[in-house]
Amino acid sequence: MTDNTSEQVFETLAGEADEGPREARNGLRHMASLSLSKVSDGLIDPKLVLSWLLTGLGAPAAYVGALVPIREAGALLPQLGLAVVLRLMAQRKWMWVAGSAIQGLAAAGIAVAVLLLSGWQAGLAVCALLAVLALARAACSVSYKDILGKTVGKTRRGAVTGFAGSVSAAVVFGFALLLLSGLMEDRWPVIAAVAVAACLWVIAAVILSTLSEPESDEAEAGDSPAYLAILKRDAQLRRFILVRGLLVVTALAPPYFVVIAGQAGESGLQRLGALVLASSAAAFLSSYIWGRLSDRSSRWVLILAGFVAAVAMVAAVALDRAGMAGGWAIPGALFVLMIAYHGVRQGRSTYLVDMSPEEERASYAALANTVIGTLLLIVGALGGALSALGADWALVGFALLSVLGSLAALGLKEVEREG
Repeated sequence: MTDNTSEQVFETLAGEADEGPREARNGLRHMASLSLSKVSDGLIDPKLVLSWLLTGLGAPAAYVGALVPIREAGALLPQLGLAVVLRLMAQRKWMWVAGSAIQGLAAAGIAVAVLLLSGWQAGLAVCALLAVLALARAACSVSYKDILGKTVGKTRRGAVTGFAGSVSAAVVFGFALLLLSGLMEDRWPVIAAVAVAACLWVIAAVILSTLSEPESDEAEAGDSPAYLAILKRDAQLRRFILVRGLLVVTALAPPYFVVIAGQAGESGLQRLGALVLASSAAAFLSSYIWGRLSDRSSRWVLILAGFVAAVAMVAAVALDRAGMAGGWAIPGALFVLMIAYHGVRQGRSTYLVDMSPEEERASYAALANTVIGTLLLIVGALGGALSALGADWALVGFALLSVLGSLAALGLKEVEREG
């Protein structure tokens, strides 16, 4: 692709590149590699795909229940330590490249495990490999915002990540249609999807390795950032962490929608297909739009997404209490929730990149993600406690926290208008 073509394509998708062909080429590489990575995430989704596989292989419920906490907390909690390593690297893209490649290898291991093992052996192997995958994802997460900030301009970053979200959602949408078609009665197509995810992660690593990234000043080994000092001095970071911590409910709520649908008599396969379909359709229709809106005001994206999520949760509870949770009613409410979820993802990612000082971007991301990993476990435990009274109670509690997150976001600065 010529420089002129790269600039034209990038300008159409994200806006005019201030730094010319170099930024345009980098932006397109970001879009390609991030799209492949997000497709892999969808194909190996622990909430759905891996849970379905382990259940079919007769793994104990304890292993199935551990999948989501391993994946979510494992991808967040190690980031402070990884950020210290990242600061020693002149080119931070290599941490993302290594993380993506390791995710591919771990996914390949999962495909082999579910092909050859069953029962508790399959459960143990998949959980162990998922822990490796989560750690590699943590490396990608802690490095990506810094890489994106160095290679793509401020008002185009949301469009880059939003485009990747929409493209990957279209692919996962096709996977959801296969789920609903009846082909997924046998586990072979699902194992094949996990194997494809492994390949795509490796290809994504190769693509991002060609990124033209300016070198960063390497920190001395003893020059680790004082994270508590960062929290103490930056009130906006503290508020952002509070907002993001409250809005983690948008990620924790979907399983309770599935519970309500199950109580209404929907079959297991229908629940699985509906969840994947709702998630991928919502991502496809909203990710790019949320990304462009985040370039204008990521603060307002967080505010709006939090309120929309609360409405979706309350609607699901109301439908259940009214005896109208059958058919496509709950999947419809879930679709609205997932639109809000992708808004939160786009808004928080863009806001953190844009608010962070350039040389401390990785430290800010690691600090925020580590705290959020802890809050995710706390809020998840709260949801589990409320669910003992019924899924409705968990969703009501989550809706309240989502509204509080939106209200807290009103106090955030408009970082896109700064500088």
